[in-house]
Amino acid sequence: MKHLLKGLLLGFFSILVLTAQAASLPPVVTLETNKGDIVLELNVKDAPITTENFEEYVQSGFFDGLIFHRVIDGFMIQGGGFDSKMIQKNPRGPIRNESVNGLSNDRGTIAMARTNFPDSATSQFFINLNDNHNLNGAANKPGYAVFGKVIQGMDVVEKIAKVKTGRYGPHGDVPVEPIVIMKATLKKTEAVKSDKSTESKPVTDKK
Repeated sequence: MKHLLKGLLLGFFSILVLTAQAASLPPVVTLETNKGDIVLELNVKDAPITTENFEEYVQSGFFDGLIFHRVIDGFMIQGGGFDSKMIQKNPRGPIRNESVNGLSNDRGTIAMARTNFPDSATSQFFINLNDNHNLNGAANKPGYAVFGKVIQGMDVVEKIAKVKTGRYGPHGDVPVEPIVIMKATLKKTEAVKSDKSTESKPVTDKK
């Protein structure tokens, strides 16, 4: 009887440990594009407002069918605002700028695009192609809030960076052939192995 009770207790505590470990794993978002998948690990600890905002857009299906509308090789790729006809989708209200959070605009990180007003980020985001430290925030200089990083699919990001771009109405650096985010999905309890490739004019939220 004692052995049975001990076994049940051990099983119960094992479940608690596994549940706690799962809860501590960072959220992971997969962007399924027509160039391949990009997997992002979000940093809830250092950018709680920004990650919550991004997760809500993902879970509502807001990003599905939108494009990477601004691509500058050697700098960044930007998406989350326009469809393939360069019609802007109506986002929710802006969020507070979290750029002074200790996270840096390094190669492979994801950050929020915004207008010249610091607290103006809504749905548009960008992935850094290089270490763009000039976009980092400081105590007296609001920057562009980093809230995660690419852990798989940096080769897809680089592939997107090489596409031909041009003008579309008033917009520049627009891919000639649309780079579509077919679907964005969120997983909160799944560990994803990181790609080694990601370890090593300001970005604006176009209106």
